[in-house]
Amino acid sequence: MTNARRVGYFGPAGTFTEQALLTQPDLAALELVPFRTVPDVLDAVESGEVDLGFVPIENSIEGTVNFTQDALVFDHDLLIQREVVLDIEHCVLARPATKLANVKVLLSIPVATAQCHAFIRRDMPEVEVRAANSTAEAARLVAEDSSDTVAAIAPENAARIYGLEVLRRNVADHEGNQTRFVVVGKNRIPARTGNDKTGLVVFQRADEPGSLIGILQEFAARRINLSQLLSRPTKRGGLGDYCFIIYADAHVSDEVMADALRDLRTKQGDVKFLGSYPASSPHAHVARDHADQRWRDADDWLNDIRSRIDG
Repeated sequence: MTNARRVGYFGPAGTFTEQALLTQPDLAALELVPFRTVPDVLDAVESGEVDLGFVPIENSIEGTVNFTQDALVFDHDLLIQREVVLDIEHCVLARPATKLANVKVLLSIPVATAQCHAFIRRDMPEVEVRAANSTAEAARLVAEDSSDTVAAIAPENAARIYGLEVLRRNVADHEGNQTRFVVVGKNRIPARTGNDKTGLVVFQRADEPGSLIGILQEFAARRINLSQLLSRPTKRGGLGDYCFIIYADAHVSDEVMADALRDLRTKQGDVKFLGSYPASSPHAHVARDHADQRWRDADDWLNDIRSRIDG
């Protein structure tokens, strides 16, 4: 991360966000600045208070983290620099000597309690679930409570930070729970690695039959795989006024991706670029490379034809 000195993240210390951030050696070496909310992180990046922001954007169980995605689409002009995927293990944490059967109040962020809904119904049916701003804040509040009737759903590393015990491990309802995080910054686009993603938002010129197919055909015709497609209200009109958020397996420097963006910008109402950045998965996109070569061959063919025009 060129010239970056400070990275803001969704805190406080002990969140899954911090845990994911610390898996990135270059980011962990910077000054880490925790913020209470995701919008606070993004505001700090935009104002220049920090150079980069690190926030969650998608969970394999709950889906898109809409408040992050919407903030990037509607409220900020920031670019995604990379993505990081972390395996998530939710634990029930409490003060030492607390018994699970005695817990009356369970604190956590709503996304976390939703992911552990079946466990809570089965093993803690009488508990009162209360919302906290983050899993780490939930752990801190439990540590500050003198009773033995309060617990938190939080990462295991929060137990070490706040002096708590792990009552139960791995309490999520589904195996393979993962969260995707993104690093965001201003202006900079990382160089192509050959295993990249491009994020964009397409605002339709008109809501009419076939409008979505017209968007998707720009990618299908060029053999660009879409790893994610979302529709979100534009917040500009009434019901039915939607934009499409697209994550494509390509980099803006790929000729076929650039060509698709050009056509979308020409044909649709508006296109917002969210960034081109290294993907977290190790896949090699051979089909895209072949499509790039075919595009170059076709472009050379057309240029040869046009070179023969008189005058």
